[in-house]
Amino acid sequence: MKSKDIAIVGILLAVGAILRYFLAMLHTPLTPNMIIAFYCLAIILIQPKVYEALGIGIVAGVLSMLISSSMFPPANLISEPLGALACFGLYALLKSRTRFAPTATTFIATLVSGFSFAAIAILSIGATILAKYNGNLGNFVIVFVPIVVITAVFNAIIVQILYLPSSRVLVRGQE
Repeated sequence: MKSKDIAIVGILLAVGAILRYFLAMLHTPLTPNMIIAFYCLAIILIQPKVYEALGIGIVAGVLSMLISSSMFPPANLISEPLGALACFGLYALLKSRTRFAPTATTFIATLVSGFSFAAIAILSIGATILAKYNGNLGNFVIVFVPIVVITAVFNAIIVQILYLPSSRVLVRGQE
């Protein structure tokens, strides 16, 4: 990865982390994970190698874990790399097929990250989750699934909006 690409990834991850931190401070019931949107944008823009995309996901996982107010922050160390790999693979498949590849890629990558986070949390702290949701895992699913889907829609829209101007800036920088 070129130093310019590393700088782009760093800036986008920092912006995502700052936005997530400030949104978490609002104490709303739904705190969108802007880190996912911005690492997807980074992967889409620079089109790294698979191990570089994994590295982006690991860094995103560490950032997410550090500023998370979620039930089990260490789950981010697995869910974010999985989301980054999903983004990498899906964008490689879709980029030449549709101009909405950034939207679809980010939407699916957010679902992968969110649902893998939930699965890891259930496996790791299932008893705590059951206690919080009156012993009914279905209640947890009813609450968690809409949060993940709404976040995926939000992230997909953000990335599609930012993709065109971002890609133009990168093309100008290469001229």
